[in-house]
Amino acid sequence: MNTDDFISLLASGVAPVDRRTLAKRFSGAVLAGLLGATLLVLAIMGVRPDLGQVMATPIFWAKIAFPLCLMIGALSMVMRLARPGIASGPGKVLIIAAVAAVWIGSIYVLMVAAPDDRLTIILGETWQVCALNITLLSIPGFIAVFWALRGLAPTNLTLSGACGGLLAGSMATIAYSIRCPEMQIPFWGVWYLLGMLVPTLLGALLGRRWLRW
Repeated sequence: MNTDDFISLLASGVAPVDRRTLAKRFSGAVLAGLLGATLLVLAIMGVRPDLGQVMATPIFWAKIAFPLCLMIGALSMVMRLARPGIASGPGKVLIIAAVAAVWIGSIYVLMVAAPDDRLTIILGETWQVCALNITLLSIPGFIAVFWALRGLAPTNLTLSGACGGLLAGSMATIAYSIRCPEMQIPFWGVWYLLGMLVPTLLGALLGRRWLRW
């Protein structure tokens, strides 16, 4: 058997690669994460009673925009990192910009507030449960995102896991926003961010083991 015949034999019966595999897996993961977190909010916590009223205010959509920007940035990064040898890309710029904007807004709100009110603004009414709730709501998205990554070929396992965890946490935060009564920017800059940081760190730690191939 000559070389050409051998190559033809090896290539015979090989199915073409679906170029849409990446988009399919992550669109399914995002849908599962958002839907799973929202269903948990509805089933366990319920929505805030004045949701219809606050949805007519710009500050509510600013609260949604914060985790939404982190979700888009993390999704952009993790979709690139899911392919071997690909850099994380510009998604981190959007993440940094969103966090910086919230922190700048937080500093402004605290500066103009009365000194005696600052701690109350930061803690709000639900600081004891906010980060925990976001962490728990991130579980469906965490499982779905890691399922998507496991079927691909990431090489930077720690960063891929961290971005996957942030993606899950940001989806959970979006869902939690329909329940959370807090409307102060400093609260989001501390407790929302902490809630998203927990699955991010867990993703970084577990990615080394779960994403190995």
